[in-house]
Amino acid sequence: MGILNALIRSVTWWNGQTWNTQIFTRLRGVRVGEDDQGNIFYTTRDAKRRWVIYNGEIEASRVSPDWHGWLHHTFDELPTNAPLAHKPWEKPHQENLTGTVLAHAPAGSIRRDHPADRSDYDAWRPE
Repeated sequence: MGILNALIRSVTWWNGQTWNTQIFTRLRGVRVGEDDQGNIFYTTRDAKRRWVIYNGEIEASRVSPDWHGWLHHTFDELPTNAPLAHKPWEKPHQENLTGTVLAHAPAGSIRRDHPADRSDYDAWRPE
């Protein structure tokens, strides 16, 4: 790790875990599981604190509902031991794609490769 990377990591949280988080995790963290995206979940030995170390981009919406419930003490049991019952109509968890190229672009959006023909629309022009 270069000096620049060390400096950036010491003052930013969005470039991975900070030094404080890494030290706290090594000293007091107990690894309890990993999700399908490679995010690793930890708790303290007394189970009072719970946290996640993200694999890649730090984005809270990348945590599935099962693990989100565990992180926020909604469920005491780990999702690996007692997964939530899912309805057949539920879609798989997907992170928030707002602001990315994969975000939804409705018909007529200027973000589409081929915007829909809007012959039914006349733009207002001041006179």
